[in-house]
Amino acid sequence: MSTTRMQVHLRSTAAAAAMAAALIGLGAGAANAAGWPPLQEGAYLYSGTTGTGSVTKVDLGDLGTCHTLSQAARSIQIANGSASVELYSSADCGGATAWRSGSLAQTDLPRPMLSYRVVPA
Repeated sequence: MSTTRMQVHLRSTAAAAAMAAALIGLGAGAANAAGWPPLQEGAYLYSGTTGTGSVTKVDLGDLGTCHTLSQAARSIQIANGSASVELYSSADCGGATAWRSGSLAQTDLPRPMLSYRVVPA
C-alpha cells in the first residue's frame, strides 16, 4: 500500500473511531438526561420511573427466594449475564402473571410491582 493510501486509510479509521465514540457518548448522555443512574453491574429496583425514588439492591445470588417490597417498584436496572428478576404485582410473589427482566435491562415496569425473585437468565 502506498504512503498516501495508508494515510487516507488511517484517517478514515480514525474518523470512524471518533464517530463511534461520539455516538456512544450521546447515548450515555441521553440515558442520563432521561433520569437513569449510570448503568452498573448488579440489579436495582426503583420506586419511581426512570430509575428515580428509593432504591432496592437485589441480591442476584439469592435464587428462588421471594422478597416482598416495602414500597412498590416502578422501574428496574439490571446488568448481569447469569440472572434475571421476576417481578409480581402482589405481595409474596402472587398475582396472575410475572414480569421477567432478562439479564440486561433498564426500563420502567408495566405496573407497580410488590414482590420479586431472582431466577437464572
